[in-house]
Formats: sequence, structure tokens, C-alpha cells
Amino acid sequence: QEKLVESGGGLVQPGGSLRLSCATSGFTLDLYTIGWYRQAPGKQRELVAIIGSGGGTTYADSVKGRFTISRGNVENTVFLQMNSLKPEDTAVYYCNAQYREYDYWGQGTQVTVSS
Repeated sequence: QEKLVESGGGLVQPGGSLRLSCATSGFTLDLYTIGWYRQAPGKQRELVAIIGSGGGTTYADSVKGRFTISRGNVENTVFLQMNSLKPEDTAVYYCNAQYREYDYWGQGTQVTVSS
């Protein structure tokens, strides 16, 4: 059974940091492009960052220089390091895995940036 489980969300003050984790199971992670997406209340889900099977990365302009996506040394886990957080980063963050016709999503983790 393919599964993605996000963790690491929470409440943080502006300027703070969080590291999100996406623990995967049931498929060969190295084959997949992994993406972090987010959805704020009343807004569409948007791409935050992706990392390809070869390690190449792409970031949304709004997070460039602040967020870093990486495949962890811990087996089958992908991370999103988020620094210099802003109130507009508040959203539910989702992990996604794509390979050919296969497309899997996690349940999401809430990130709230507020003083």
C-alpha cells in the first residue's frame, strides 16, 4: 500500500524555521519526483518545491532562498526546510510523489506563521 505521511508542522513566529518530513512507503522513492504543495484557506493548492529523481530542484518564486527540499539520509524520507517564515506561508502543506501514471498524496500538515 503506497503511503505518504507528513509531519513537522506547527505554530511558529514570523522569521522562524520549521522542517517538514514526508515519510514514504510502498513504492520505490528513488524513481519518483517528490513535490511539496500548500493550500491556504480560500486559495488553490500551489507548488512550493519539487525534487526530481536525479536530484534537480525547482522552487516557487515566493520561497526561493528560504526553503530547501531534500531527499534525506533516512530511507524513504523527503524534507522541506523552511526558514525566514512569513505569515503568508501559513497553509496546509502536502507531499506528493509522481512517476509515470502513479500519483500519490499525503494527508497534509498544518503550518501557521503568526506572532
